Amino acid sequence: MDTEADEAGSSRADRARRVANVLRRQVLDGGFGGGFGGGVLPDERALVAEFSVSRNTVREALALLRDEGLVERRRGVGTVVVGRAYAHPLGELAGLAEVLHHHGSVVNQVREARLVRPPRAVARRLELGDGEEAVHLERLRSLDGVPLSLDSTYLLPWIGKPLLALEREALEHRDVFDLIESVAGTPLGGAEVRVQAVTADAATRAVLRMPESGGAVLTVERLTSLADGRPADLEFIHLRGDRLVLHAQVAAPPGRGPGRERTR
Repeated sequence: MDTEADEAGSSRADRARRVANVLRRQVLDGGFGGGFGGGVLPDERALVAEFSVSRNTVREALALLRDEGLVERRRGVGTVVVGRAYAHPLGELAGLAEVLHHHGSVVNQVREARLVRPPRAVARRLELGDGEEAVHLERLRSLDGVPLSLDSTYLLPWIGKPLLALEREALEHRDVFDLIESVAGTPLGGAEVRVQAVTADAATRAVLRMPESGGAVLTVERLTSLADGRPADLEFIHLRGDRLVLHAQVAAPPGRGPGRERTR
């Protein structure tokens, strides 16, 4: 009996991708139990029945997840979860430690903290004058020893200079947002965020301890402003695509409903 008769119009690679899409979400959400190095997927026969595909398709789907570093095959055990991702809200001004505190300890390794002459494009975004300096702060952020993101932050000088006077430990255990509000004496107002997926370069892969075979990183460009609208910092963040998922809830535009004319 052909278990894939209802998929006659698609290739096995297409079917495997669709199976992997469903399993990936379950793995990333911890749906099979455990975290790093924990949880076991259903056996191949169960997956064949669940997705109504052949065993070869299931094996190809599992191979895709294995290549992403999410699962591995262990003799006598089955397909085991070896990695998961954590949701980071895209619509909130929240630091990594604040978001992930219930998952473990977030530590920031300070790679650079100094005054610099920012690139002109950065200076324009921060509304700096000609020749005006900024403070550059680069940190590698890890959860329980597993690197998650590499953050390159440019701060206005009056905000950044007091941070350079802090003990290294303060920069390693506090979020930038918390530090900015402490120095500015005013809450943050909002941020403009742009996200793009790119192939990680060799240097970034090495710092984030990504698989040598490569992988995608989510690059986040975020311009954060104070409550009065003044820019505070400009960040360029590289997030491991296999460890962090940007999450948001969106609402339909006002007035959308049956019979509403839509512009194509």
